[in-house]
Amino acid sequence: MHAIHDFTGKLRQPAVAGALGTYVQWRRELERAREAGEPEPAAPDLVPVSINLDLTTACNYRCTHCIDWDILNTKHKYREEELREGLTWMASQGLRSVILIGGGEPTLFPRFGAFVGFLKELGLQVAIVTNGSRGQALVDAAGHMDAQDWIRLSLDSGSNELFAEMHRPTDPRMNLDLICSWIPKIKAANPVVRVGFSYIIVWSGASRDDEEINENIHEIVLAAGRAKDAGFDYISFKPVLERQESGAEVMDPGKAEMEIQGVVARIRAEVEKAKQLSDEGFDVYESINLRLLEEGSWSEFTRQPRTCHMQALRQVLTPTGLFNCPAHRGVSKARIAGATAYRDAEARRETADGLADLLATFDASTECAQVTCLYNSVNWWIERLIRDPEVDLAGELGEERLDYFL
Repeated sequence: MHAIHDFTGKLRQPAVAGALGTYVQWRRELERAREAGEPEPAAPDLVPVSINLDLTTACNYRCTHCIDWDILNTKHKYREEELREGLTWMASQGLRSVILIGGGEPTLFPRFGAFVGFLKELGLQVAIVTNGSRGQALVDAAGHMDAQDWIRLSLDSGSNELFAEMHRPTDPRMNLDLICSWIPKIKAANPVVRVGFSYIIVWSGASRDDEEINENIHEIVLAAGRAKDAGFDYISFKPVLERQESGAEVMDPGKAEMEIQGVVARIRAEVEKAKQLSDEGFDVYESINLRLLEEGSWSEFTRQPRTCHMQALRQVLTPTGLFNCPAHRGVSKARIAGATAYRDAEARRETADGLADLLATFDASTECAQVTCLYNSVNWWIERLIRDPEVDLAGELGEERLDYFL
């Protein structure tokens, strides 16, 4: 497992031990009270260590494989002053990182670069996941960032032709050549910020709302070469996800038109070729669920504990509300609170109560039974910490990595 995907290791860092310890201690006291038939302790005023922040629902693409299709270009939006108030308080209470991602294209948020500067003034680590269409906005943002921060462009193709078919930009002039021409400018603005090329692998038979989407296995190596030539620091590969009727985002290799072993063999061969391009200045990453798909063990990570503990430590803040997980963004039963969840004392109390309710009612073993969860291992680790009061939390601490993205 690469360090960027080692979420247990990240939560072992001394800098976030306080948040983890507060949560585990509360859950231990809660379990003891339930067993003794005593009143349950109130939820503490926790803030997550890391959040996904959807700045806007606006998007200038119409990607065929977009998992947030139903959210895009709705009228929901933030009042920036309220958003800043909530984030300022969260940062003062232990929030460590913000990933600007999802729901829409974050760089379309007004004064995007200045907003990234505001987050950095709060002492937060900042990551940006973008479609890459607004290069100047990324250059402006990069000027505020530092070596712990990163920018990742969702491109999913190696040729301009496939890019157009998959992403359907509203501006027909937008293509990979133009997007990649901005990478040297971003690196010139701030050479310490890591810039990545994200590639969602799609196989024939995959669909969105029963509409088939473009296969791109054949362009894996082409994309890796383009990424390296353009000056990206890495390319990352992950499998396509589909949203079920229940709301969960799942990997569904059973929908492949050919036998899944054949699909996996093709992916494996192309990714191995792409890895030949890696060197001291360029990395090739595979997501946890892609590795599990390749190993044939992906279904083992769908066995979840009843309680998803990560929903207390990593949340998704959007203009439509606060949700418990990126895999359930925008789903009503996964909603913790409103969009101003941490703005003031009253809202924070309601958020704490909403989180306690969701921890009790959201049965991850059922709701996420088909989700190949990136947080599966860390959830079981936290479950052990809670269930075994003999475990000394101080003894679970590891080294400080200065990486708080969850």
